[in-house]
Amino acid sequence: MRIATFNCNSVRSRVDRILAFLDRHEVDVLALQETKCKDEQFPLLPFEAAGYEVAHVGHSQWNGVAVVSRVGLEDVEVGFPGQPGWGEPAEAEARALGATCAGVRVWSLYVPNGRSLADPHLRYKLDWLAALREAGARWLAEAPDAAIALMGDWNIAPTDDDVWSVEFYQGRTHTSPPERAAFEEVVRAGFTDVVRPHTPGPGVYTYWDYTQLAFPKRRGMRIDFCLGSPALADRVEHAFIDREERKGKGASDHAPVVVDLS
Repeated sequence: MRIATFNCNSVRSRVDRILAFLDRHEVDVLALQETKCKDEQFPLLPFEAAGYEVAHVGHSQWNGVAVVSRVGLEDVEVGFPGQPGWGEPAEAEARALGATCAGVRVWSLYVPNGRSLADPHLRYKLDWLAALREAGARWLAEAPDAAIALMGDWNIAPTDDDVWSVEFYQGRTHTSPPERAAFEEVVRAGFTDVVRPHTPGPGVYTYWDYTQLAFPKRRGMRIDFCLGSPALADRVEHAFIDREERKGKGASDHAPVVVDLS
């Protein structure tokens, strides 16, 4: 079984590339982030024609997450327990969607960006991750043998090897000690970065900014992950980052991450 995660940076703009990716790698389940559309705007028909079911949540031209599966799509859940909201009044954004696909509980997650170290959005990001950690710990306590994949754009580079320049990111979000600690707390709750053993760094990234020739200059960050429960981690046979998908006209600024399960 092959599962993958991809911040597509607008599903409507990149539907043809996404479908070509699914076909090229024979992906069974894909977690999408930053779809940037309402539910009624999602390009459902092309995915269905390719043999995939789709669960999606999107409220506006921002955020949006989906799970796309050709091996079944059950028990769809919008948001995780305790997920905090944003705004006045605070409302849950379209940043988390869970579905069970051939016995694997797949969560498509789009962690808040944080914006800057002085911005209230950073507190929102940390609270969001704390709530995810608590929810994940409960899931494992209730079902220790459950195969759970927390997949998506985490907007955190957890180690210095995950950025092209430690100095460049000093004083910025994505690498600050509180963000890295929040990521590590999810790991300590019982989840493992199942991709890193197969994609050793440094110099291995999943995101490159569109500006200043970041991609050809290899100035990237590794911020897209699959964190697996013990039962899922035990099934991982291989994993890779499809850097080629970042190339060419109309590419997202992220590359897909692919995980093979026994």
